[in-house]
Amino acid sequence: MKKVLFSIFAAATMMACSDDNVSTPTKFILEDKFDTSAQGWVGDFADYPVTDSVFYQLSYSHTKLPAPLDSTKKGLRISGSNHSDDLFMFMKKKVSGLKPNQTYSAKFEVEFASNVPKGLFGVGGSPGESVYFGAGFSAIEPKKEKDNGYYRIKNIGKISQATDGKDMKVMGNVANDSEEAKYKLVKRTGTVTGKTDDKGQLWLIVGTDSGFEAITTLYYTKVNVEFNEVANSTGNQ
Repeated sequence: MKKVLFSIFAAATMMACSDDNVSTPTKFILEDKFDTSAQGWVGDFADYPVTDSVFYQLSYSHTKLPAPLDSTKKGLRISGSNHSDDLFMFMKKKVSGLKPNQTYSAKFEVEFASNVPKGLFGVGGSPGESVYFGAGFSAIEPKKEKDNGYYRIKNIGKISQATDGKDMKVMGNVANDSEEAKYKLVKRTGTVTGKTDDKGQLWLIVGTDSGFEAITTLYYTKVNVEFNEVANSTGNQ
């Protein structure tokens, strides 16, 4: 996968340098499917008490998709019970090979399976529309830390339910776009702009911030991201 991504990036860079030195924005494309592996993605949780991980039923694994989906395929299962009315369930991955200190516009297409129909009511909010999905990236690794007895993410600007953060944008919710309470694949899309570090690296992050005070269980099946170099950026040319 890394070799494929490097080839795409190198080809785009050569195209940018051709045509009588006319500079055009380059692309870097990531296409991660989780049929056979986690592709380097790591799951974690925040906005819950330090002593209550068992009570919150937090779990993350690479496992078979649930019925009625194709159980011969796998996805990244993430689950938790939102007793705090603010549980953040997320996945992150380090990406290398971009230009150092360069601003990019990243177009996300994320696919996950949800068994929550649209239009339901629940404790604290809807199990679909009150569980907000977002994605983004940062030059630094998103890390949770202890803060007054809770785990919080404070080193990046994540989403806060329906509110965008500096490094993440809300791209919808986890309702499965149907009226059926069974697992269906849904896609969420959106664009986030940010900057790489001085080594041309960044951290992707996708996740949900919940106002629904019960269990949410999702199966992520793929994450596609297309990075486009932003013109007039202060990057290394």
